[in-house]
Amino acid sequence: MYQIENSGQVLKAREKLTTSRFSRPRVSRTVLFLGLTSLFTDISAEMVATVLPLYLVLNLQLTPLAFGVIDGLYLGAAALVRLVAGFVADRSRRHKDVAVAGYALSAVSRLGLIAAGPAWVAFAGIVLVDRLGKGIRTAPRDALISLSSPREGLATAFGVHRALDTAGAMIGPLIAFGLLTLVPGAYDAVFVVSLCAALIGLGILTLFVDNRPVPTAAPNAPTVVSIRAAARLVRAPRFSTLLLVGAVLGLATMSDGFLYLTLQRRLDFRVGFFPLLYVATALVYMLLALPAGRLADRFGRGRVFVGGYALLLLVYTALLLPSVGTAEVGVYVVLLGAYYAATDGVLMALASAVLPEDLRSSGLALLTTATSLARLVASILFGLLWTWQGVEIAVWVFMGGLVTAMVLTTAALARGKDREPDVQPTTA
Repeated sequence: MYQIENSGQVLKAREKLTTSRFSRPRVSRTVLFLGLTSLFTDISAEMVATVLPLYLVLNLQLTPLAFGVIDGLYLGAAALVRLVAGFVADRSRRHKDVAVAGYALSAVSRLGLIAAGPAWVAFAGIVLVDRLGKGIRTAPRDALISLSSPREGLATAFGVHRALDTAGAMIGPLIAFGLLTLVPGAYDAVFVVSLCAALIGLGILTLFVDNRPVPTAAPNAPTVVSIRAAARLVRAPRFSTLLLVGAVLGLATMSDGFLYLTLQRRLDFRVGFFPLLYVATALVYMLLALPAGRLADRFGRGRVFVGGYALLLLVYTALLLPSVGTAEVGVYVVLLGAYYAATDGVLMALASAVLPEDLRSSGLALLTTATSLARLVASILFGLLWTWQGVEIAVWVFMGGLVTAMVLTTAALARGKDREPDVQPTTA
């Protein structure tokens, strides 16, 4: 009897081992529903982002200065509240509730677009509300993804979410394009459909996503999240390395807009195809996000992350080569989409693996803010170099900077692997 029971346990263990090795990794329902929330929210956001320049400049006859103010708000406002929202989510341990507040703000801003009329100042305020909503929701949402996923499947979980998120970013411009093609000038119709998509995303989050409880360090010892505890993350060895890596690589990353403008200048393809570059890049990103996440979980997140920037380096190099025809644009788009798939969610997985659960949202907010501000500085720097010395010199400078940043990143990641959190939860 003992031998039969023991052999049965062995067979079960072998079956479990075989399943874990060869079956496809699963993600939690929380990750799937958060992905669907982001899909519909990005459909809504990208519909507006695609038509807003046309609407403001051509329909409302805004001056370049006024449009620059609104565009600056659209790019930078999220950074103002990201850190606060991350801390509040950790402090209250109600990540879902903070994320809901962010998504609700963005949905309300769509209603404001319909009612704003021709007043550009009102539009500036509405865009500010939308970006504040994005800043509030991002870190708590990513914390929910990581808290709902096993440690060995973090990159896969973020890959699934980013694939659904990017699908929305691809579908939104196509819907807006279709609406304006069927009914030219029907911007109100675009705003109404955008509002509907935002409400669907908010509904999915509210009804189907659970707030993940953050376990305490010991029984009857409630976690105390303070500003001092969150600030100590900056000095934590492994996480501070990721902060430095994200900022340094961000400083050497030119924006998609500049990259596409450089391509158009070199290859001289029709300007009408310009918006399709964003859609095509999003399509490649969507298709490769999950495979890249699975690859990172299996063979090493640091390796895949650095490999993604190697793909970006190939794009930079190609910008300096003699043109061989417009067909090469497809190669550049594939490389750029693969770069995003190998870096965006993988960086969040790297950070999630070294952050304590009770400070997960604050840490991810710190990392996202550091990379966003670095890329903002990079965009300004690239524009100055292009204006001062020409686009070729600007590309050469950024290519040299990226090589240097990749060498530093490889050395830094090799020093500390993503094994255990290097900051422990703070207890009362």
